Amino acid sequence: MATRHHARMAVVSLLYAYDLGNGNIAEHTSEILEEKKIRNKQKDFALGLYDGVMQNLQKIDEAIKKHLKDWDFERLGTIERATLRLAGYEILFGDLDSAVVINEAVEITKSFGTEQSPKFINGVLDAISKDK
Repeated sequence: MATRHHARMAVVSLLYAYDLGNGNIAEHTSEILEEKKIRNKQKDFALGLYDGVMQNLQKIDEAIKKHLKDWDFERLGTIERATLRLAGYEILFGDLDSAVVINEAVEITKSFGTEQSPKFINGVLDAISKDK
């Protein structure tokens, strides 16, 4: 059975695909989630996160850019950008404690990102949470 962690990892994958130029990924989210065995409540959760990120993408990106020190947003790794967008959405628009969201994002980044990614993700998200 899929957990919220699995659902978030699937959303990062969807955001990753979107960022790589697959603008029509939204048409296939249900099938992709089904392939990843994200079903029922977790599927609804994942779709809500994905839709929320996409509907608030400009605000989320602005918050991320504001807290990038010596980094160009466009040069961020695609996985890092996808993870920041998801967690940024949850911090800015969700009801979970920011520390929980940040921890989850760091764990996702450990699975997908580079060795330096978790520290970077933690720093940016911490700054966003303090600024909201």
